[in-house]
Amino acid sequence: MSLGLCNLSIVPVRISNSDKSEMITQLIYGDLFNIIEEKDNWTKIKCEFDNYEGWIDCKQYVKLDKNEIIKRDDQKYSCDLVEFIENTNKELITISIGSNISNIELLNHKYEGKSISGKQTKDSIISTAMLYLHTPYLWGGKTPFGIDCSGFTQMVYKINGYKLLRDAKEQATQGETLSFIEESEPGDLAFFNNDEDEIIHVGIILKNNYIIHASGKVRIDRLDQTGIYNNDINQHTHSLRFIKKII
Repeated sequence: MSLGLCNLSIVPVRISNSDKSEMITQLIYGDLFNIIEEKDNWTKIKCEFDNYEGWIDCKQYVKLDKNEIIKRDDQKYSCDLVEFIENTNKELITISIGSNISNIELLNHKYEGKSISGKQTKDSIISTAMLYLHTPYLWGGKTPFGIDCSGFTQMVYKINGYKLLRDAKEQATQGETLSFIEESEPGDLAFFNNDEDEIIHVGIILKNNYIIHASGKVRIDRLDQTGIYNNDINQHTHSLRFIKKII
């Protein structure tokens, strides 16, 4: 199976091979993926990080040679909201926080910004999460220009050296379940369900019974045993299902 590498800032991954198709996630600069199928100027891929599958435009990535050495351990990520890489023409290309710069040599690009690698502490989880505050909600989004609830939690944990799956219902299968909010620590994940008991939302717990999550935008709200309480509208907006400790 051939490998591909995202060489652009952001690439939409769609549910089918059409520009009109729903965006279900995004690739960001440096993401590696397996190429499953090529059809009508579209490529079906499986992301290496979380095994998510979808379709991307065949013009929006580079195919890697089988003999090229790929770095998969000790991944390095950009850690400022927006940074730049330089291409072979000495042109600057913007990249967003969490871009993987581990294999930048394969693209003949240069990067001189800040980076982060390895497993970080829970304090770092919180400081990274706060960088996304006020990011607008975008279904399938994974950047500070638009993000969804599980994209937010996945990216925050990814930057800090931990692997979460892509969707909230998948992330809910990871980690250790806690019985009460009082057992949780800042950096743990809270999951929320609908009337059919399906997991539909996730956020990151902060100290003093607050939560940061993507709902309309990345925002901070109160958290109690019932769920998320939005002070702007004075009502609960999400029903708490359980809390998971990942770290």
